[in-house]
Amino acid sequence: MKWLPAVASVCLAAMAATAVIPARAVPDAIPSKTDRRVPMNQLLKRSEVPAEHRWKLEDLFPDQQAWDREYEEAKRLAKEIVKFEGKLSGAETIRRCFELEDELSLHTERLYVYANMRHHEDMAEPTYQALSEKARKLSVEVNEALSFITPEILSLPDDKLAALVADPQLAKYKKTMEDILRQKPHVLSKAEEALLAQVGNLSQAPGTIFGMLNNADMKFPKVKNEEGEEVELTHGRYIQFLESRDRNVRRSAFEAMYATYGKLRNTLAATLSSNVTKNIFYAKARKYPSALEMSLYGDKIPVDVYNNLIDTIHESLPLLHRYMALRKKLLKVDELHMYDLFAPLVEEYKMDISYEDAKKTVLESVKPLGSEYRRILEEGFNGGWIDVYENEGKRSGAYSWGAYGTHPYVLLNHKDNLNSMFTLTHEMGHAIHSYLSDSHQDYRNAQYTIFLAEVASTLNEALLMDYMLKKSNDPKEKMYLLTYYADQFRTTVFRQTMFAEFEKIIHAKAESGESLTHQELCKIYYDLNLKYHGSDMVVDKDIEMEWARIPHFYNSFYVFKYATGFSAATSFAKQILDEGEPAVNRYLGFLKSGGSDYSIEILKRAGVDMSSPEPIRQAMSVFESVIAQMEQLTP
Repeated sequence: MKWLPAVASVCLAAMAATAVIPARAVPDAIPSKTDRRVPMNQLLKRSEVPAEHRWKLEDLFPDQQAWDREYEEAKRLAKEIVKFEGKLSGAETIRRCFELEDELSLHTERLYVYANMRHHEDMAEPTYQALSEKARKLSVEVNEALSFITPEILSLPDDKLAALVADPQLAKYKKTMEDILRQKPHVLSKAEEALLAQVGNLSQAPGTIFGMLNNADMKFPKVKNEEGEEVELTHGRYIQFLESRDRNVRRSAFEAMYATYGKLRNTLAATLSSNVTKNIFYAKARKYPSALEMSLYGDKIPVDVYNNLIDTIHESLPLLHRYMALRKKLLKVDELHMYDLFAPLVEEYKMDISYEDAKKTVLESVKPLGSEYRRILEEGFNGGWIDVYENEGKRSGAYSWGAYGTHPYVLLNHKDNLNSMFTLTHEMGHAIHSYLSDSHQDYRNAQYTIFLAEVASTLNEALLMDYMLKKSNDPKEKMYLLTYYADQFRTTVFRQTMFAEFEKIIHAKAESGESLTHQELCKIYYDLNLKYHGSDMVVDKDIEMEWARIPHFYNSFYVFKYATGFSAATSFAKQILDEGEPAVNRYLGFLKSGGSDYSIEILKRAGVDMSSPEPIRQAMSVFESVIAQMEQLTP
């Protein structure tokens, strides 16, 4: 089955962690409405959000009745497909079963995506909480109904399987057949597979519980802003506070955030530990050497790629330490604290960028990718793809998601700043990747892997940075942009690699029989922060609780792909800017490839070899150049 509800294009906008992946033009919104800013102390209710700032989920389902009809059809097809059980021995029967599987999977995907995007509009709204739960239960039922297919095909004799892989009747499903053969050592009997499918509801519990705690039930205190006004702390506002020029505001927000998580440290440790236990259970059940190897196997990524990332970044930690020393010097502080990491480094320089201006700048920045790419981007901007601003109860962060056959969607919590403009181009990179993949591949081959997902988004960011640096003549603006770029390296490469190392350590400890208490989790996380940030950073005790607020840890061993994706994107951007059209054609070919081959091979054909540490080292050389330019501009 192509679709898995837990797999989506999951994005982390700065420190505001989130989750989720994968067009008809309308007139531009009236500027006075589009540019209206919502005060930090006033969030609109969902019902008050203007239509031009909402995504058009009606393009997926026009109304609830349409969703209900498709739900009933999916239930019917789930009963139909089990009729193939015991009959999968010939090419024609297997083909018809796969075709029905695709139809059922697409219905389930559409239902699941719609219900959850409605839920994300206001996490506290009970109607869509219930609809999301209904879609989740359906996905478990469908997985259970489909669970017989792979083990039944694998029960065939080896010579019969080899013949089926080469059978012309299954030409459309050749990669599926090859994947099934790869999975043979890890697929269980029919009865065991059915049992694992039934456990699906339980396996989703840790992530579901964390999501409700983090997005609906957890309440943060009020903190004073620069004007001395008390403003409620939210996920969406947290980064804004950390970007404040007032150090007291930064420190207050930082301490309030982690004190709130600290009050639930036992519950949150138990929730994360349960997720690790779930991963180990599945790894053992499916006979993988470890949970890490299980997570990489589907993408055919060697464990060495994961370990090489950590090792290569360890080699480059002196660069991060050098940047910390520079940040300390530029802030003119005796001690650099964790809450200073997002503080602006350029005196009295602020970039206010409205959503409309952000769209125009992003359009200009992607000119090197050609007219086809820009046309699709404009279609997305004007065609109801994007949900723009924060409202009460809305899911935090940013993501791109969607279902095959309908244009992608993007959730934002836009603020009028540089970070939000980069988030916009990042998420639209995901969206256009999905759009081109869906347009050029059939349903089963359209879904690209998570390993590839961050390449398209990060390349857009690299082009935007290049455009803005070339356009800038103001030393203060250039310094501001270089600082932002340096922080992208810090957060997207170093920070995500630190997360990846944390996940590797806690899984290894659990696999060796150790308990993951909150004390142990805090110690591991704190020690990693000491190692990564170096002697010029005061690693505040509060940061030991940061593991408790990272949703990505419930999509285990995902975050390393930010660092590998950033490195691949850096390589692609250099080729595009240096070579022009030939590199653009290779890159667009990459976007159109979807999941038609294994990730490493798709990238290699497009000109980037991620089996080597070289792309990461190339990214580090760019980081070193950025630091050097900043040092030259420093008095």
